[in-house]
Amino acid sequence: MTRTLSQATGPAYTRIYAYGAARGELTVPNDELVGPIDSSDEWIRQRTGIVTRTRAVAETDAIDLATDAAAEAIAKSGVAASDIDVVIVATVSNPKQTPSVSAIVADRVGSNPAAAYDLNAACAGFAYGVAQADALIRSGAAHYALVIGTEKLSDIVDPTDRSISFLLGDGAGAAVIGPSDTPGIGPTIWGSDGSKADAVGMNGTLTQFRDGKVPWPTLRQEGPTVFRWAVWEMVKVARQALEAAGVEASDLAAFVPHQANMRIIDEFAKQLKLPDTVVIGRDIETTGNTSAASIPLATHRLLEEHPEISGGLALQIGFGAGLVFGAQVVVLP
Repeated sequence: MTRTLSQATGPAYTRIYAYGAARGELTVPNDELVGPIDSSDEWIRQRTGIVTRTRAVAETDAIDLATDAAAEAIAKSGVAASDIDVVIVATVSNPKQTPSVSAIVADRVGSNPAAAYDLNAACAGFAYGVAQADALIRSGAAHYALVIGTEKLSDIVDPTDRSISFLLGDGAGAAVIGPSDTPGIGPTIWGSDGSKADAVGMNGTLTQFRDGKVPWPTLRQEGPTVFRWAVWEMVKVARQALEAAGVEASDLAAFVPHQANMRIIDEFAKQLKLPDTVVIGRDIETTGNTSAASIPLATHRLLEEHPEISGGLALQIGFGAGLVFGAQVVVLP
């Protein structure tokens, strides 16, 4: 007699219970960075909308930032850390190739022995993590998930690089996700275009560095290429996410795009025809671009500054190196 395998099943719906945030300890104004790139505070503000960015001290790494953000999210969620059975960390700045940031954070916050893994989807990482947590819980593979975006990008910048170095900050944002009686996370529209892999990324490999062929690898980008792709292609993805969720722009309480550049954010809002009632994440102005951490950090700030949006709908979209993208509509805790 052949036995039929048992199959796990989970709840019909999930939602985000709470957010947590951690930013680098240092506030770095434009004036501290303009010398090596022969620029000015005015040029950076006009091009990017950034006035200051947060950066971490030498002793703080992406794991420390992730732990602090996760601890806040768990405390606010009402879920016991020991009940979290999967921890997903999105990052491109793990200080080591292995072990994962997620396993260390799971242990630090009291979620040991949760399943734990890191994902590298750059600035779309948090949206990818939310998609995976939603699917894992609804499939019965997990009950509660902790999703974290964490970056210490100041470790991988070249102060003389005019393409991206002055954009980048350090921080972490976290969310606890669990079962819901009603839909709290809409369908994810995600994908990639590896044909544009050279548009954003590291300018060397660790083995090249080891062999003395390149200096310490740092992030670089082709600004105009990324800007055009983000503005024209990503607006289509944002519209698809709204359509998949069965809502319209006018139904939103908030719009939280990846904090890449204020000009991109403004163009997004214009093309999506967002009404004035929609609050827009603009955390980039004082935090900078924190890659995988930028969406949860911006959402955390919006919820603090606009408590009236709690329970409303937010469209979030991440896009970056790969090139990769991910978007979904979520109900704000």
